[in-house]
Amino acid sequence: MSHPALILFLALFGLYSPVAALASYLPIVRPYSHGQVNRLALGLAFNVAVFVLAALWVGEPLLKLLGISTAALTATGGIALAYASIPLMRGKAGAVEELEKLQEQDKKGAALPTEPAPDPKSILYTPLTFPLTVGGTTFAFGVAASASAAGTQDKIALSIAALCFAAVTGLTLYLSGHVQRRISLKGAMLLDRVAGILLTAIAVILLANGFTDLVTDRLNQ
Repeated sequence: MSHPALILFLALFGLYSPVAALASYLPIVRPYSHGQVNRLALGLAFNVAVFVLAALWVGEPLLKLLGISTAALTATGGIALAYASIPLMRGKAGAVEELEKLQEQDKKGAALPTEPAPDPKSILYTPLTFPLTVGGTTFAFGVAASASAAGTQDKIALSIAALCFAAVTGLTLYLSGHVQRRISLKGAMLLDRVAGILLTAIAVILLANGFTDLVTDRLNQ
């Protein structure tokens, strides 16, 4: 239980929380077909693997080169997540909006024009990969684990742990597509609200942690 690779995997797994992540994916994958969700899941796993591996192998020098702190990444993730989650919490997006359109259609007795789903590639990086799946704290875990590695063998073990974590995120997104197809519109409305509240709470935590760390870093300079 004390192996650095296992500690890294458990830390990333606990930070990610697959059950909470699955709920947050539901309103996002709703407009997409089974095949599109599968491709999104593969793309997410790839992005997460690249993100964590980059943190392990080049994270520390890269941050120094760019002059970016993990605190800044965390705060930015909070802002991006709040932008996407507040409309869900207020019932202004997702299944709530879809139900309102159906009700308006019934009143008018005419079909409403349907908007095509956005290109899956447009949501793969934001918000699916960042900040819903990975963020500044994830990157910081990778950098810290890399700093504690004794040699190349330890870094390889950490890389395997990163790949396992990436597989977990892809599987979670894949399962969210199956769950989404098996719930009613009213059930989806409820999950939209719950996901919106959950995501907004996560956004507030990210913002608070990011800005707190930024202020602390500034005071320590």
